[in-house]
Amino acid sequence: MARITCTPGDLIQWDSAENCLAPLTDLQKDYLQKLEQEFSSLDTSTHEDTSENSEHLNQNKCDNITQIERSQDVLEYYTKLEREYMSSENMKYMLYLNDLKTRRQECQELCELIKDTLEDFSILFKQYAEVSDKTSSLHSASEELISDQKQLNSMVESIAEYVKYFKEVDVIMEKLEASTLSVNSDMFFNIVDKVDVNMDALQTNNTFKESATYLVKYRHCQSKIITLIQNYIFNLFSKTTESILNFNETEGIQENMDAALALFYGRFQTIVSKAKPIIEQVETKSVKRQEYNNLLLECHQYYWSQRGLVLGPSIQKSLSAIKDRYNGDHCSLVRHSCALLLHASVDEYRLFYEFFSKPSTGLTTFLESLCTSLYDTIRPFIIHINHLETLAEICCILRIEMLDEHVQNNFEPLEGFGNICLQLLHDVQERLVFRAQLYLQSDVLNYNPSPGDLAYPEKLKMMEDIAESIREETRQSRMKRISVSSNDSNILEPVSRNHIIMDSIYQKSHMGSSPADLHGMWYPTVRRTLVCLSRLYRCVDRSVFQSLSQEAISLCVQSIEKARNEIELRASTLDAELFQIKHLLILREQIAPFQVDFTIKEYSLDFSRVKMAAFGLLEKSSKLFTLSNNALLEFLLEGAPKMKEQLIDSRKEVDNNLKHACQRLIQHATYVLINPVMQLLEKEKVYSSNTDANTKQKIFGTAQEVNTIVADVLRTIKFKLPNIQQSMQLYLANKETEFILLRPIKNNISAAFAQLYQLLSKYYTSEELLLIACPLPEQISVILSSSSLVQNKSIQSENKNSQDKEEL
Repeated sequence: MARITCTPGDLIQWDSAENCLAPLTDLQKDYLQKLEQEFSSLDTSTHEDTSENSEHLNQNKCDNITQIERSQDVLEYYTKLEREYMSSENMKYMLYLNDLKTRRQECQELCELIKDTLEDFSILFKQYAEVSDKTSSLHSASEELISDQKQLNSMVESIAEYVKYFKEVDVIMEKLEASTLSVNSDMFFNIVDKVDVNMDALQTNNTFKESATYLVKYRHCQSKIITLIQNYIFNLFSKTTESILNFNETEGIQENMDAALALFYGRFQTIVSKAKPIIEQVETKSVKRQEYNNLLLECHQYYWSQRGLVLGPSIQKSLSAIKDRYNGDHCSLVRHSCALLLHASVDEYRLFYEFFSKPSTGLTTFLESLCTSLYDTIRPFIIHINHLETLAEICCILRIEMLDEHVQNNFEPLEGFGNICLQLLHDVQERLVFRAQLYLQSDVLNYNPSPGDLAYPEKLKMMEDIAESIREETRQSRMKRISVSSNDSNILEPVSRNHIIMDSIYQKSHMGSSPADLHGMWYPTVRRTLVCLSRLYRCVDRSVFQSLSQEAISLCVQSIEKARNEIELRASTLDAELFQIKHLLILREQIAPFQVDFTIKEYSLDFSRVKMAAFGLLEKSSKLFTLSNNALLEFLLEGAPKMKEQLIDSRKEVDNNLKHACQRLIQHATYVLINPVMQLLEKEKVYSSNTDANTKQKIFGTAQEVNTIVADVLRTIKFKLPNIQQSMQLYLANKETEFILLRPIKNNISAAFAQLYQLLSKYYTSEELLLIACPLPEQISVILSSSSLVQNKSIQSENKNSQDKEEL
């Protein structure tokens, strides 16, 4: 290996900035600086050691100086000195090296010791793992044992829990057989609860070996409990009933109703505290157990049977007493009988719910059975009542007083009573409808009027004279009082004012209406029809009333028509027509407030198709047995009668009759006033085909003859039109109606004279027209207006009287 030699100059440049022999990086330079700092710190710490070592070396040098005799000794000695010097220079490094060797030796020893320790730890870990495994297995075994112990304990407890259901049955049976056991005690209630709980448990765990057997035993216990409860409750009810019946027979307190009520209800209320706890238990368990539900129903039935024994005879006697007391007064009989059963129903309902809290539908049946005696008592009277007023009042009592006021406001206690009242109401309504139909037939359609009923217009004039005389007497007496009190000015004003007010009221109530408006002046069939309808309107159903009202109005219209014909025979056509118009107006006005539809449907069979099909069958007699176009088959298919539906409106029937009556009145009045003129116009129509003027003049007559006819007609209008107006005022007493009827009469008169004037102008000369003196339309209007002077005078006189009263 070649040796590298370098000069001291080269060593100087090893780290020069330029031409560096061994260039170092910045990182290497940093490491060198850090190494120098480390050595400098070591120099200060080892300085003392080096000084001591140097002294030691010098001494060794002195001691080691040997005698030099040869050159070889010099070289050896030099070599030795060189070595010592070299060692003195590197002493600190050598010492550090020795120290490092010592530390390495210590580390080796320590590693040997750690190795031995690790071996010991490995052995110890193996031993620990063995012990840990044994401990874990022991712990697992302990936990398993504890779990098994808990499971066994729970099993023991569950077995004990289930076993008690089997063990307790014998104890329960012994307790139930004990003679000292009281039904109304806590022990008995506990036994009942325990039996139900045990039965539920056995039914839930029906897989147990003997659960069915023991369930039968528990059912036997349950039936024993139900029997004890039933006997206890039944004995309470039966003993209380016997005490009431025995006391009632011995004391005879039926006459004192307060004492009877105290006895009938007080005795039962005394056992509520004894029976209520037992019944509450039964009602609570009846929700789940059908046996207890059946027991509750049996208790209900037995309670009702005992209450029926107590109340039945008493109610019968009370109804008999009421029947004897109000014999002949059917309304009072119905009212007091219903009141008796109403209060009895309320009291029974209240007493029932003092014993029982669970609702029962049989209570309504029981109360209805109690009220059946009411139906049996009243119905025989109802079916023999003929008076409509009585039947209508009984209907109002049952519907308004009982059903609407009492039953609807207290429905649950009075439901059974309401059912009986409803049955009675239906019977009364049926009887009322039957009697109403007979009444309408006998007293409306077949009414035989007396002479006084048909005395028109005499009775109206008589009533008008009576009213006038009353007004005159009232006016004279008032004037006398005013003249007597005229001396005192302080009294005059209030007295006169008071009489003026009273007189105005009297005029409004009497003078402003016709005597025909008074109910007593109506034709009897109209009055009876309206009274009958007013009674039926409140008492029967709407559909029934619609049918009856249509029949009643139709019969009433027929009776009015019949009366009109008779009045026409005895009086005049004008009075007959006004009579019919007035009463049809009254009928239409009085049926207006009824809030029903007077329209009904009637069905009939139309046999017109049968007739046509029969003719077709006769025409096709040769095809009776043919396969195609069989005539017999066509007859069966096409010859069936057709159902026809027809709407009948009573109001329209009244309006139609009223319309026809008004038309007849207008035609009659026109005929009475201008009949000769109408005959002339008819003659002109008959001979309208003849064009010869002389012939037409011969038909109409001479101008003098026509003048006589016209003058007679005008005279008739002048004298008869006021009479017609006066008759209208007497019958109708309504300005609007009078105007409606007079306007077409005047229009007919004006039209007839206008047509006559045109014809006369056509066939007569001007001189003849002057001689005829046929009035123009304007003149006719003046004549018709002047004919109403009588009516106007009467109006003016009334106005004058009223002005005089106001001045007074």
